[in-house]
Amino acid sequence: QVQLVEFGGGLAQAGGSLRLSCVASGRTFSRYAMGWFRQAPGKEREFVATISWSGGIIDYADSVKGRFTISRDNGKSTVYLEMNSLKPEDTAVYYCASDSRMFGSSGLPEYWGQGTQVTVSS
Repeated sequence: QVQLVEFGGGLAQAGGSLRLSCVASGRTFSRYAMGWFRQAPGKEREFVATISWSGGIIDYADSVKGRFTISRDNGKSTVYLEMNSLKPEDTAVYYCASDSRMFGSSGLPEYWGQGTQVTVSS
């Protein structure tokens, strides 16, 4: 069992930045792939970014490439999402996710956090 808790959501202006963190507990964090998904009001949940257990494989949704950066610190059991050049369309609840196997945009990770709200004003 893996427990995930997100931190760092909030309100930002368009063009601004926010940094999300997700702290994991339970199973061996360093052997789990980690990622972020988001869900905007009235829309389906969508993939944002993923990172392999070693950090050697990273993938992003086209909508955030060049603006968002995913990283991880296995010593702190934490995965980060640095969000720059934020746009109003980035407004959503952001969910941290984890799985023992690498996952991408079509994946369905086994473990999920409770979500953190990100709101970007224009």
